[in-house]
Amino acid sequence: MKIRAAVITEMGKPRPYGTSKPLSVRELELDEPQRGEVLVKIKAAGLCHSDLSVINGSRPWPMPMVLGHEAAGIVQKTGEGVDDLAPGDHVACVFKPACGHCLPCREGRPGLCVEGTKANNAGTLLGGGIRLHDGDRTVYHHLGVSAFSDHIVASSRSLVKIDPSVPFEQAALFGCAVLTGVGEVINTAKVKAGATVAVVGLGGVGLSALMGTVTSGAGEIIAVDINDRKLAFATSLGATHVFNSREKGTVEKIKQLTHGGVDYAFETAGAVPAMEVAYQITRPGGETITSGLPHPESLFSFPQVTLAAEERTIKGSYLGSCVPNRDIPRYISLFRQKRLPVDQLLSKIIPLEEINEGFEQLAAGEVNRIVVVP
Repeated sequence: MKIRAAVITEMGKPRPYGTSKPLSVRELELDEPQRGEVLVKIKAAGLCHSDLSVINGSRPWPMPMVLGHEAAGIVQKTGEGVDDLAPGDHVACVFKPACGHCLPCREGRPGLCVEGTKANNAGTLLGGGIRLHDGDRTVYHHLGVSAFSDHIVASSRSLVKIDPSVPFEQAALFGCAVLTGVGEVINTAKVKAGATVAVVGLGGVGLSALMGTVTSGAGEIIAVDINDRKLAFATSLGATHVFNSREKGTVEKIKQLTHGGVDYAFETAGAVPAMEVAYQITRPGGETITSGLPHPESLFSFPQVTLAAEERTIKGSYLGSCVPNRDIPRYISLFRQKRLPVDQLLSKIIPLEEINEGFEQLAAGEVNRIVVVP
């Protein structure tokens, strides 16, 4: 079938993206879903820093590619062997499909799925197939989803059935920002009630982590960023203290406030300076958790003696250490109970044709989350 999709053919185009236009909306051919695959009509897709990292070239992928991995839509057709989804079901897309058979999957850690990692790195669906074409040219899938399109074919393992009462523009955020941010608080760190926490980096994932700390009953909640607008917004979500890390003495001020450092520090910016701040403000015996994805060549260094002498812990969190079929419905339930105000993350809704301008606003830090409607 013919579809409309936003395609990137070259990474590293200069800003402003509204002028250089790294993404072009064009007509592509989408194949029918094969065994284990599903045709989905996309109703809303979020603009994420993981997409931006492809645009600016900090995380290289095969080209050309249809970006977009944080989305929600309606099932149109299922391929052979799909028995857990049916036409008409509302679904959220997940950026890491899980085979269900490898060791990490058997351990309940689908975010580390061996086959899913292999497929994502190759720009294919979970089974290794590619369903997008531009004439006789192959177009690759971004993280098994490629949601900046009016229709997609994805593995059923990339989809989670959701409550149809949730608006699509809000439901889309649960597959990446919320899953990662809330998940790293609840699953990876297992934040205890009354704990002192800090979130360093207030993008969509960081703000979701902040909401997760509130929901978990954390005591003092410290938000750290270089953007004063985001810091003000963090206060509205429940941050008890905010700090601009560009100001001198920020680390010392936080350590003084918390009598030596926080119990848990979450780094969500995907930048080494942010990770350095997060580690420095973690108290002896505390945990520093990172879900940020910097350039593969970025290196983080710290005094090794502190790991043993201060019994420090550094943890990575991917996909929020979540089991998506279990956790997305749980987080949606918290949202419906008004205990997880995901709707407040949404800054604006734009048509697909304005996607380049949307990414420029995201890169400039002017918005929390933009959702594109094909």
